[in-house]
Amino acid sequence: MTRVDAAARPDSSGKQPSAKASGPGRVLVAVYAVFAAAATARGLFQILTKLHEAPLAYVLSLAAGLVYIAATVALGRSGRRWDRIAWAALAIELTGVLTVGVLSLAAPQDFPKETVWSGFGRGYGYIPLLLPLVGLWWLRKTTRGPRLQP
Repeated sequence: MTRVDAAARPDSSGKQPSAKASGPGRVLVAVYAVFAAAATARGLFQILTKLHEAPLAYVLSLAAGLVYIAATVALGRSGRRWDRIAWAALAIELTGVLTVGVLSLAAPQDFPKETVWSGFGRGYGYIPLLLPLVGLWWLRKTTRGPRLQP
């Protein structure tokens, strides 16, 4: 029995755990949860206390936090709907970190304060750049891929 097959067995509550949230997927969900809490709290604090200093950067930090929340929840849930949400959240995250990473280096005057995704996440040890890549790899391994049809 493969790791994914073993994860598909019902637990004591009778519910089927998500294959993508088992084994290494649990670590992935935990890392996403930490980033979700950190980025959301940071973005909210910055917006509430000093939005005038760098509105674009602070709104992007909050947006990153919301994407991390969506990814955390979707990676931890089972079902095709949650798989699609996970694929979308990670694709948005990767697009965001690449776009903001390039823009923050090309036009640093537009980013006077760091965001989670500035410089491809350099302030966070480049984990924001690596996280969606690992997440997409894990989704590819544990799901049948994104489905565009309902």
